[in-house]
Amino acid sequence: MGVLEETLVKGAAEIGIGLSQEQVGQFEEYYRILHEASKNINLTSILEEKEVAVKHFIDSLSCLLAGSFDDGKHLMDIGTGAGFPGIPLKIYRPGLKVTLIESVEKKVLFLENLISRLKLDKIEVVHARAEDIGRSRVQRESCDRVVSRAVASLAVLAEYCLPVLKVGGFFMAMKGPRLEEELKLAENAFRILGGRLEEVLHLKLPFTGDERKLVLLRKIRPTPEQYPRRAGIPQKKPL
Repeated sequence: MGVLEETLVKGAAEIGIGLSQEQVGQFEEYYRILHEASKNINLTSILEEKEVAVKHFIDSLSCLLAGSFDDGKHLMDIGTGAGFPGIPLKIYRPGLKVTLIESVEKKVLFLENLISRLKLDKIEVVHARAEDIGRSRVQRESCDRVVSRAVASLAVLAEYCLPVLKVGGFFMAMKGPRLEEELKLAENAFRILGGRLEEVLHLKLPFTGDERKLVLLRKIRPTPEQYPRRAGIPQKKPL
């Protein structure tokens, strides 16, 4: 058993997630493609096998601890970068319909190649800014689940993510240990955009003990039509 496989299997089991041999094989191929592509594209500074297994793959799968990702649900990953957490969740839950949103063209091309080589279906990559997706008639209020990992502050993320979420669906933000101030500053944004804080799940990653916090927001009413504001404004002037 190689380093990546051993770390992934043991670490996932530690947080209550069992992986099939086929899924482990997909993660190993994911790692090979990521490692090779990172020679030419700035995808991640983490490339050692054990670190990738823990800080990217298991970290992404930890979303499963905070909510259901049932077959047939539509999941959107906003600001997906190298595919985290959307692609690990798709590997684990192949029945999910997944949309990956990424604004950098080189990363979009990487993701399209990755999806093809992993032979994943019911998954698409959209080359767009988060603000534009939220204003799209096709995407607006179309998703059951929205996830985002280390993209922006919670107030900004709420404006990116809540507009594409159906009423009754949930948005999950993956955050590090320093969260309390962000939550306070985001209360107004949650209220304006139709979201309600449901839960903050505290966990530690296997092997490293790194702290993670999963912020779960429920969408309780439609987002007003004027949101999200045009590109760049949410970041400059958070609600």
